Amino acid sequence: MDLKSGYPFWAVSNGLMQAFPRLAADQHCDVAVIGGGITGALIADELAGHGFDVVVLEQRDIGWGSTAASTALLQYEIDTHLVDLAKRHGETDAALAYRACAEAIDRLHEVASAWRDVGFARNRSLYYASRRRDVRALEEEHAARRHHGLDVQLLSAARVREDYGFDAPAALLSTQAARVDPYRLTHRLLQRLHKQGVRIFDRTRVEDVQTTSRSVTLRTDTGINVRAAHLVIAAGYASQHWLKQRVARNRSSYAVISDPLPEAQLGFLGDTLLWETARPYLYARSTPDHRVLLGGEDDAIDIPAKRDARVQKKARTLLKRLGTLFPGLAITPAFSWAGTFAETEDGLPFFGPHPQWGSRVQFAMAYGGNGITYSMLGAGLLRARIERRRHPLWPLFSFQRLDR
Repeated sequence: MDLKSGYPFWAVSNGLMQAFPRLAADQHCDVAVIGGGITGALIADELAGHGFDVVVLEQRDIGWGSTAASTALLQYEIDTHLVDLAKRHGETDAALAYRACAEAIDRLHEVASAWRDVGFARNRSLYYASRRRDVRALEEEHAARRHHGLDVQLLSAARVREDYGFDAPAALLSTQAARVDPYRLTHRLLQRLHKQGVRIFDRTRVEDVQTTSRSVTLRTDTGINVRAAHLVIAAGYASQHWLKQRVARNRSSYAVISDPLPEAQLGFLGDTLLWETARPYLYARSTPDHRVLLGGEDDAIDIPAKRDARVQKKARTLLKRLGTLFPGLAITPAFSWAGTFAETEDGLPFFGPHPQWGSRVQFAMAYGGNGITYSMLGAGLLRARIERRRHPLWPLFSFQRLDR
């Protein structure tokens, strides 16, 4: 499937970092992972680091699917407000999800700290009210997050103008956020695993999966078999093709990145992620080489040709909207692209087995705006399921919540 279009910056700037071999002979392992993006890499790293024999299979080049199109804002904030999530799933579970996402930022920091070249940096997150009528919702959200121990400040319009130089009726400022180069982190993780003996195969497409009570057998389009005790399907939104039940809807998001700017011109964007209450929302961040990365203008188009045709127009709209916020910030666009992603109704991911497949097949559907954060959490959750241990996030992040 065509997951992106245009020229995604991460793939262009990094190039093809490493090609892994195609699968050429039958394999046996403890866990097979379908998907060589950031989600599959984090899960493979978690499992291999705890003694599992892992095989990773990717139908494209490593990291060339949704990972290359990701804008990689790492936040604990879920697209669904804490107060709204509490109405759907109860306050206890909603708070658990938010706190777990906050802890996941720390865990991602630990993972990324093994390398100096993956663009990881701690950031703050500024979530501003797009309209005056959104202020009350921000006030309620601020109170709910503070009640559950999350570090967040409510800023007035005057404070936003004074500290950040643009006009907004109010904003929430959080300290627990980060940014990363997702393509490079994926390659670094899988390169390390490869050196440790993990078998990684790209340009290898799985065509069929058969399960028994004790094992799973994968067959590729070239007739080669992989037999595993467990299978994890971590193929981004394409994972839905393995399910008869529709559990998410596909959407496309658009991004544009600037030429490098003098560091002084970046202002607060040098260490702060910016996003808004409107849906779909505009968001912005910077990169280590002082570029401004903008994203948003999401729509329901997931037909590649139609999506591709919109990239330049969407990029112009994103630049215009940023220019409205910051008239003095003159940026020159360098690359623009689009990527299709999946979005669940409540903004939460799905991890674990689905009734259609039984306990041997685990899904890793890190859907929504928190994909990388969810993937970090899901890696531990899936390991717990494979080891037959309880995990506090299991009821909320599993397919069981569809029956509530």
